[in-house]
Amino acid sequence: MAKADMKELIRYLAESLVSEPESVNVEETRGPDATIIELNVAPQDMGKVIGKRGRIAKAMRTVVKAATPRGNNPVFVEIQ
Repeated sequence: MAKADMKELIRYLAESLVSEPESVNVEETRGPDATIIELNVAPQDMGKVIGKRGRIAKAMRTVVKAATPRGNNPVFVEIQ
């Protein structure tokens, strides 16, 4: 899966969870050693994206990690 697809995957997952999908913003920063995907949502939707004890956030990170091809730089998801 290409890195651009990872960004769209995170956008799709976040928009499916929140009550204000139009406020979802996903930014991608590529570095020499890793790619960082930053997810921004409305303040009232933050709990829906993080989940109890961070379970939803951890699941999103697990999906991205599993979808990253071997040999590629790692992709990290940060929720702002």
